[in-house]
Amino acid sequence: MRFTSLFLASFVSKAVLGNPLLRQSLQAKSAAQKGSCSSCSYEQPTTVAPYKNIWQGLTDKEAVDVIELLHSDAAGLNLTAAANATDWDNIILSVELMLPNKTDVLQYITGNSTTSPTRHARAFLMFGATEKPYVREYIVGPLPITNQSTVSPYAFRTTKGGDAKIPIINADQTAYAEFTANIIKEAEDVTKFLWNLTAADKIQLPLAFMAPLTVSDNEVYQWQSFIAPTTSIYETVYLMPLGLYVRSDITGRDPSKWKMTGWVYNDIFYPSLDDLRAAIKDPKFKKLSGTSDEEWARNNHHGEPLKFDEMPPPVTIQQGPPRFTVDAEEEYVEWMDFSFYVTAARQNGLRLYDVKYKGKRILYELGLDEAIAHYAGIDPVQSGTIYFDSGSGFGPTIVSLVRGYDCPGYATFLNTTQTTKETTRTQKDGICLFEIDKGYPIQRHGWAGHTGVTKNIALTVRAVYTIGNYDYMTTYEFYLDGSIEVSVRASGYISSAFYANNEDYGFKIHDSLSGSLHDHVITFKADLDVLGTENSLQKIEIVPSTEKYVWLNGTRNTMKARKSFVATEDDGKINWSPNGASMYAVVNKDKPNPYGEYPGWRIVPASGVAYLTVQDSNITKNSAHHTTHHLYVTKRKDSEDSATHPYNSNAINDPPIDFAKYFDGDSLDQQDLVVWFNLGMHHMPHTGDLPNTVFTTAHSAMLIEPFNYLTGDPSRASKQQVQLAISENGTTIRTWGAQPATCSTINQEQVNPDLTTYTGGISVLKYPFDKTSPDRVI
Repeated sequence: MRFTSLFLASFVSKAVLGNPLLRQSLQAKSAAQKGSCSSCSYEQPTTVAPYKNIWQGLTDKEAVDVIELLHSDAAGLNLTAAANATDWDNIILSVELMLPNKTDVLQYITGNSTTSPTRHARAFLMFGATEKPYVREYIVGPLPITNQSTVSPYAFRTTKGGDAKIPIINADQTAYAEFTANIIKEAEDVTKFLWNLTAADKIQLPLAFMAPLTVSDNEVYQWQSFIAPTTSIYETVYLMPLGLYVRSDITGRDPSKWKMTGWVYNDIFYPSLDDLRAAIKDPKFKKLSGTSDEEWARNNHHGEPLKFDEMPPPVTIQQGPPRFTVDAEEEYVEWMDFSFYVTAARQNGLRLYDVKYKGKRILYELGLDEAIAHYAGIDPVQSGTIYFDSGSGFGPTIVSLVRGYDCPGYATFLNTTQTTKETTRTQKDGICLFEIDKGYPIQRHGWAGHTGVTKNIALTVRAVYTIGNYDYMTTYEFYLDGSIEVSVRASGYISSAFYANNEDYGFKIHDSLSGSLHDHVITFKADLDVLGTENSLQKIEIVPSTEKYVWLNGTRNTMKARKSFVATEDDGKINWSPNGASMYAVVNKDKPNPYGEYPGWRIVPASGVAYLTVQDSNITKNSAHHTTHHLYVTKRKDSEDSATHPYNSNAINDPPIDFAKYFDGDSLDQQDLVVWFNLGMHHMPHTGDLPNTVFTTAHSAMLIEPFNYLTGDPSRASKQQVQLAISENGTTIRTWGAQPATCSTINQEQVNPDLTTYTGGISVLKYPFDKTSPDRVI
């Protein structure tokens, strides 16, 4: 369960490799590494980006100036400072960079324009001072703010058009909390009878507004589940359902008109609280066991000791400087044959731009668009729950990474910055970059007394998003063969169900607990450019065939490769074939390789992928059409920038972005193509998910790999290989100049990081701003 309101969870995020905090982080890391052993004094290698980072988030000054313009009389928006606002005020929800259109960016980075695209800000505003509250998106700029800058409604990147007002039907947070407290108090005799719990015991009735409310004939309904009290520091609330559910009519903004309209217990519906009271007095009433916050639900150390577990485990260390370079000011990274820019946007979190391989752009953009969790169950809460995690913004949910655990102690850690309403915070160590030996070679072969083997070294870029009960670890890994792996791992508490009558929706995993069946679908955008922007989608099917050959009497059963192209967007919704019998690659038909084949980059599953099982979900309607297939390919348009919108779940019938409308028959033949792919898993929790789901099994990944793009295996260029020749005279070892590790002393900061520096977010700006302070830090 997520217990925060969608429209309140609004933020801005940006990576700040170029800000003083990051530079201090890099300097501190370098200082820690200097002198760790006498022969290894070094600094973080640097580089110079070929051009400014066009996707870099708002500077502190830009954010301040945008917020002040929105509050000005000239804007005419009648905004209230968030710190003083009530549910009946107009407020700023988020301010971030309006990402520039690719059309404009390419003009600049290809040299056809001498000026970079004009910067604008994107602002979401909540208009609560009305009987029908709504959210509206604005474009503010150009930046920097001058007398010529304007504030205008913005709907270009939506499928709705018009002013794109997004209705908000759960605006009254304070009143909802009071209404819920009254429900608990009024039902005290029932909860006392069922579990010997009352409000004084801190029994809970969370507001689960992240899941869409039920809207029918202009009436708004909310189901809530009673939850046992939590008695520990751990978030065991997700494992504490008690099996009693209440429905409320919360139509309109007058709390005096809200009322309870139904109760469910043991799969029996009671129209009123009095009906439930009458039922529990019946001697035949079946009272079910409850649950409580005990050791089994707590995410700490318990269980039988593991042999030798107290001894130091093997660790990866780095002896020498990092083998990649960073332009801290422009958030630009180079490693081996790869280069790319890093951002951490409010809506999408960690994102890569202008990814080049061997000097040529292969990806204009690669990053997360949405993560959806769709639940099922016998009860009215689980059966009506779906989370659209972009509603909270992925950037603000980036957490500080724990050195030596989330990433190796030798990693380079970067900070990120976000603006929540009118407060800007910096998240220390939000992104990490590091090289790692994958633990298996990228290539080996043995022949006639010889063996050749090459180390598999990869560059990793990583962030972790903590969104309610789940932690999503998103990783981009770059390999020596040119491949890029995109992976997501999930850990944390399951959002569980009460056990009664839930057999068809999950396993019973504890005394009163069911593991609630749900689908995770995590959508990524990959804007590939293969030797230019004019590309096609090639399909290769491996099919059984019966063939007659000139050299054979009769026939032979075999298989063939059937090559074709996906002609239009009408066929651009794709599912992976059974038995992995189809391949898809974005190729350039106009630039065949020396052998006449079309060079491209193949998209292929690497580990467990999924789309929504429920294809016509009542609780998604038109808001989740990006979750119905494994893979989509569309013609790129500036107006079709994202598969979804942060407020899609607020208007499921007519969402700001209806992904299905992207598919309008456009040709995919030598066009600028975008691939949208879904990672995910069908999660049916079992006893091993207690207390937390583990990263090893909750894992999904995709590979983007060269496909007839190169003339050979590029990992042959790596010096990190050896060739052994065995003869009667012994073993001859051949190497190619790889330097051996020479440090005589292990850098203890790498293997035993100082975790006392783990601090999390730091507030650096807050509206109204302190103009007397040069850096406006308060």
